[in-house]
Amino acid sequence: MLQSDLDRPRAVVGPLGEALDKSSLPPRNTSRWVVRRKAEVVAAVNGGLLTIAEACDRYDLTLEELASWQRAVEREGMAGLRATRVQHYRHLHERQARHT
Repeated sequence: MLQSDLDRPRAVVGPLGEALDKSSLPPRNTSRWVVRRKAEVVAAVNGGLLTIAEACDRYDLTLEELASWQRAVEREGMAGLRATRVQHYRHLHERQARHT
């Protein structure tokens, strides 16, 4: 069943504890994805402000890219979204998975 606009929250809690609504999300034409912007999109999707399809369409993201942001936030918090740390965290989790 599709979630109607009436069922959705008007705002969600952002990554820094601030209220996020659709007007305060990153612009549609965002090309430089800093950690905060990625985390805001993840918070919007996780909170129901945007659907996965809407986020991917709005920001021209692949499903895999958005899912990787969600996993990074779930595992490491905002620090996991840093481009310079992605490979480090990936290796760390692969190593942990092999030992469990």
